[in-house]
Amino acid sequence: MGEEETATITIDGQKLLKHNPANPAPLGLVATGMTLILLSFSYAGFYELSSVILAMVLAFGGTIDLIVGAMEYKNGNTFATLAFGAFGSFWYSFAILLILPKLNLASAPNSASLAAYLFLWGVWTAVMFVATLKISRGFQILFSTLTLLFFVLGLGALTGNSTINIIGGYVGIFVGLLAFYLGMAEVINEIYGNRVLPT
Repeated sequence: MGEEETATITIDGQKLLKHNPANPAPLGLVATGMTLILLSFSYAGFYELSSVILAMVLAFGGTIDLIVGAMEYKNGNTFATLAFGAFGSFWYSFAILLILPKLNLASAPNSASLAAYLFLWGVWTAVMFVATLKISRGFQILFSTLTLLFFVLGLGALTGNSTINIIGGYVGIFVGLLAFYLGMAEVINEIYGNRVLPT
């Protein structure tokens, strides 16, 4: 990290403390991973969508990803700013589209509009996957399977086929576990000072 990227406290020209900012990406990856796993369990049929999932979507997935996106902006990481900022907004929009009909503030999405919503996120994620070709194998797998997830869920929404949604649930569990793994691997590698776990 360059000198311009660190904060230094000095008194009478004497350096007292050199601060290297933490890498916020692991927090965003863990927030995305855990939220996606919990949501995907409902798609896979283990339980119904409930307030437990909505709370996780808003408090952890949505809020933390937006905060991490802002932190990555300050770190000068354009890819991570866009990825975490957009996915934080995705989590909020997903919760809102479920909550508004319950409050009689908007009609529930029909199959075509929900499919369009999911397919559009799939297209965006596919474009982001192209950027990961310059990053790491772990992120390439993460964004390619996340792209697949959006298209599978979009197809499930469009057709109303419960089997497709269940498949999407299992794909989502895999993607969530991978995001969680990548986040924790970055932390462990940083603590141990070498590449203990592949990313």
